[in-house]
Amino acid sequence: MQQEYEPSDSQSLTVEEAIANLLQKEDLGQRYYASWWLGRFRVKDSAAIDALLIALEDEEDRAPDGGYPLRRNAARALGKLGDSRAVAPLIRCLEFQDFYVREAAAQALEMLGDRSCISALLKLLDGGLAAAKQVPGKPHLVQPYEAIIEALGTLGAAEAIEQIKPFVEHHFPKVQYAAARAMYQLTRNSVYGERLVKALQGNDLQLRRSALIDLGAIGYLPAAEAIALTLAENSMKLISLRGLLEYQLQQDSTNVDLSQESIQLMKLMDGLL
Repeated sequence: MQQEYEPSDSQSLTVEEAIANLLQKEDLGQRYYASWWLGRFRVKDSAAIDALLIALEDEEDRAPDGGYPLRRNAARALGKLGDSRAVAPLIRCLEFQDFYVREAAAQALEMLGDRSCISALLKLLDGGLAAAKQVPGKPHLVQPYEAIIEALGTLGAAEAIEQIKPFVEHHFPKVQYAAARAMYQLTRNSVYGERLVKALQGNDLQLRRSALIDLGAIGYLPAAEAIALTLAENSMKLISLRGLLEYQLQQDSTNVDLSQESIQLMKLMDGLL
């Protein structure tokens, strides 16, 4: 999945300035930064949402490869701000010509958690594994399968199980991981959790990092020891273990005392600090 670009410039803005910068047309750099800033600082302001929805339809900011950077940033920001007004426009973005806009829209819809997008996401899986090929001359597939499948898993789309399952065997490892992650979320079958645990032993650091994030996202407790021993940065392992701990604490919520599982996770985290 494409990493979200975060500007290194920590320019100080007020909410009003950010909205004004986003709405003006002269300086595309300011518009791009403002859309990122509104999402980064979770500005849940009605005028900010309105401005981001306008940016989601922008035709001015075009990358050399023909992409739409401002639209992508606006989609990501809208996902973070949690306003239901963004759901329908983001669903429309799933049909947009630019791969990365579709990817950002799927990620945003996952964050918003509105199940009304499930049918639109499922449509992007039409053709199944046979259709999930790389675009000639591009580094990506015909659809942002990783983002689509992760969203369906997070949204609890049990109706997607049969369409997602074949992607566990896709030739792109990150798509495999996304499918295993979603299948575990939707079925609670440990076979899929163990596929992600096995991925922690791979040779590629980036793929090990992806597996760590996926295991944390699904709260797969049997992975705890393997996570702590993974050849990756302690910061990444801590993020993954924190995901397991958050899930376990939800299970503990009806108990007066912490479970032994939660205590063990805390010990593993302490050992990485």
